[in-house]
Parts: sequence; C-alpha cells; structure tokens
Amino acid sequence: MKKLKLSSAEMVERAKQRIEEVETVDAIALVGDPNVVFVDLRDIRERQKLGFIPGSVHCPRGMIEFWVDPESPYFKEVFAEDKRFIFHCAAGWRSALTVATLQDMGFDAAHLKDGFADWLKADGPVEKPDAP
Repeated sequence: MKKLKLSSAEMVERAKQRIEEVETVDAIALVGDPNVVFVDLRDIRERQKLGFIPGSVHCPRGMIEFWVDPESPYFKEVFAEDKRFIFHCAAGWRSALTVATLQDMGFDAAHLKDGFADWLKADGPVEKPDAP
C-alpha cells in the first residue's frame, strides 16, 4: 500500500494544535457542573464495558456533525444549550478530530486531552450501565 498524504496521527496532532484540551484532573472537577456537558463519542460497547462519565451524553462519532447542526433533520436540542461542551473518546484521538471539525462548523467545544482511559487512571467518577 502506498503511503498516505497525511496519517491519522498527523491529523490528530494538527487538530490538537488548534483546539482546547482539558486535562483530566480539571475535567473531573467539572462533573456535576450544570453548565458543562460531557459528550461521549465512544462506541456503545465501550460505554457498556467500561462505564461512562456520570451525566454524559452519548453521541456516536459518525453522527456528531448532524446532531449539532440545527438545520439537520438529526439535530439534538442538547447541543443548542448555552453550556460548555467537553467531548471525549477512549484516548483523545477521535475527540480531537471531532472538536476540530466542530470548530470548523462554528460550534464551540473542547475535548478531554487524554480520554476516558486517563479518566479511569485518575479515579474519575464512573457510572455503569444497568445490567440487561
């Protein structure tokens, strides 16, 4: 296979240079803040297996551009709220790319710098889904 013009790692690094990154310890302090919305981009199976940030909104990575766009038929009202949005994934890669894209769209957001894996290492609060 030929080398790509731009690797995924390069894309993530470029995104991180132009977006707001929130350190895990600072994000943990924001849990429960009514003016902050944590948005979980991980696959539903990741949430079910590892748990999630209490009160977080789940949005599949493939739908976020449509969910934040008020002109989209898939728009979700939560994204119209006048709040601070902090996106996260497992390691901070998907969320970095997502926030860069949302920034290009004119949607203001930040991302959890080192993702949910670091959240777990830092003993951040985790909610587990109800057993089926």
